[in-house]
Amino acid sequence: MNYWPLLGVAVVVIGFVLKRNPVLVVVAAGVVSGLAAGMGIGDLLALIGNSFVSNRALLLFVLTLPVIGLLERYGLRERAQAWIAGFRSMTLARLLIAYLGLRQLLSMFGLIDLAGHAQTVRPLLAPMSEAAADGDRPLDAPARERVRALAAATDNVGRFFGEDVFLAFGAVLLIQGFYERQGIHLEPLAIALWALPTAIAAFVIHAVRIVWFQKRLRDDAEG
Repeated sequence: MNYWPLLGVAVVVIGFVLKRNPVLVVVAAGVVSGLAAGMGIGDLLALIGNSFVSNRALLLFVLTLPVIGLLERYGLRERAQAWIAGFRSMTLARLLIAYLGLRQLLSMFGLIDLAGHAQTVRPLLAPMSEAAADGDRPLDAPARERVRALAAATDNVGRFFGEDVFLAFGAVLLIQGFYERQGIHLEPLAIALWALPTAIAAFVIHAVRIVWFQKRLRDDAEG
């Protein structure tokens, strides 16, 4: 067995330890592994190009990021903060719980890519959460980081527990296939519906966490 292609793993580890650009690190690791496996430059470039084109979701992601970056450069985050600050009755808990419910609902219908960390959390949800949490007293740096982390966690919970209810989700089809091989026939709809109580429980538990976080944030500001 030829172990030289495993050099690509070492390139990934070293690149991430040195905090280099992740895209460049991964591409460099692929090139190193391909050369170590005896592939020619032309074949290697063709393989990378075909893999890139075949993943159309990646193309959409690559095209989306520059647009979001451009919008942020021209004040998207600041406008989001100013807009949410205009709602006097808006609190951190109300904002994040509403987003959690919307994220779960969209994920249940398979619309998982309409939101996400790159599309909504960093440019919109995080600054809006900071503005909602500021209230009358500006947040200090550690509290601001915790608010951002909570916004990201809210997106994770909403997507993870919402997509399990989607009929065509990979995990649902995997479960169906596993039971089918054991001679047990299950409809995808039945499997998805069994995930619904878990999704509801996740919503309630995380909503309580958000409310508790807001209370602690206020207590720390008053203390």
